[in-house]
Amino acid sequence: MTTFKTSDLPRVGFVSLGCPKATVDSEHILTRLRAEGYAISGSYDDADLVVVNTCGFIDAAVEESLDAIGEALAENGKVIVTGCLGAKGGKDSGEGSTNLVRQLHPKVLAVTGPHATQEVMDAVHAALPKPHDPFLDLVPPAGIKLTPKHYAYLKISEGCNHRCTFCIIPSMRGDLVSRPVGDVLGEAQRLFGSGVKELLVVSQDTSAYGVDVKYRTGFWDGRPVKTRLVELCEQLGRLAEPFGAWVRLHYVYPYPHVDELLPLMAQGLVLPYLDVPFQHAHPEVLKRMKRPACGEGGERNLERLARWRETCPELVVRSTFIAGFPGETEVQFEALLAFMRDAQIDRAGCFAYSPVQGAAANELDGALPIEVREQRRARFMAMAEDVSARKLQRRIGATMQVLVDHAPALGRKGAVGRSYADAPQIDGQVRLLPPEKASKTLKVGEFTRARIVATEGHDLIGMPV
Repeated sequence: MTTFKTSDLPRVGFVSLGCPKATVDSEHILTRLRAEGYAISGSYDDADLVVVNTCGFIDAAVEESLDAIGEALAENGKVIVTGCLGAKGGKDSGEGSTNLVRQLHPKVLAVTGPHATQEVMDAVHAALPKPHDPFLDLVPPAGIKLTPKHYAYLKISEGCNHRCTFCIIPSMRGDLVSRPVGDVLGEAQRLFGSGVKELLVVSQDTSAYGVDVKYRTGFWDGRPVKTRLVELCEQLGRLAEPFGAWVRLHYVYPYPHVDELLPLMAQGLVLPYLDVPFQHAHPEVLKRMKRPACGEGGERNLERLARWRETCPELVVRSTFIAGFPGETEVQFEALLAFMRDAQIDRAGCFAYSPVQGAAANELDGALPIEVREQRRARFMAMAEDVSARKLQRRIGATMQVLVDHAPALGRKGAVGRSYADAPQIDGQVRLLPPEKASKTLKVGEFTRARIVATEGHDLIGMPV
């Protein structure tokens, strides 16, 4: 029987940039590459070609992606570009204009938009013929993942039906397309079976899952399940239970039916954590942003938050906001600060408004000087950090479950993990002290209990128990 050394296989380098949705796209492409017998290279020199998955949402992300493409071209020379930047028109874009990537890097082999696995594979095949037909045993059941083994992103839909004036995502990723509920649950089951201890549910608008198919009934394990977020989360929680795993929700718009998720959180089926992109609190600013339910503003959301916390007192809320949006007055910004103070958002991030090429907000009157935008962002973050610090202080003395992310020497010198209140890469951490008992060990991907003894910045300090 003929055997193949890894060195004999065609090798593909991969650079993955952008949000968790882009990470999932990268994982799908990597899974196909390995299934078809390609080796994945960790360096430019060792690769026969390089795929760069890009982000094109804000200017800083565009610059990072263009730099990555340039570096790959300089170091390797054969580059395929995919992702949101691949769908972005060039400067002076109009009828018949070329893509921005093509304008600035004309030597790339191919350019595709986001969630374009087949197009990427076609481009790879053209430049680097596949070695043989697929054999599924080359790929683990959960596919190729870019995240550590103990957590994974689960993308439940693609695209968005909203037309927020500051955002160009729908022009790159299209309208909402929900994945069949059976496919989503099947992937979740494989991920849990492969050792995943935390499943992070992502999409552009998680709350809208199933809207495009009118919440039609699908099937999972021979049972009918509605294509709807609440029913999906209940099933995900049931799948997670035997593994003691977490289910965490991201990008949850505060639609009325989100109220139905809180009992699931109170029962422990889903983590009591909601990532809700409020963006602002003043109705007039929200109207200019064309945000969903823009007429409600901060007052209605304060009522909603109070109702959620009454149902599930352990709830942690993270959110993102924009300061200095075109036309934002000082009074309107003060309303945003008041909302942050009253809402007591546990984890908040804020961007100074930045014009994005192709966004409708560029045409709005009342653009603010960059100095004003940055000043308002700093004022917001000062309040947000004060709120967060006070809430972290209340954790001192509590014993919390911690998922270990990093534990050199089996944690004998300490470790780093996260509680239910901390999503990877965007929230704080729990810094674990060396265990008092010599027999106590800490392993990456396993849970431990820790008594919180102090705080430091955005992090908690815990003693393993």
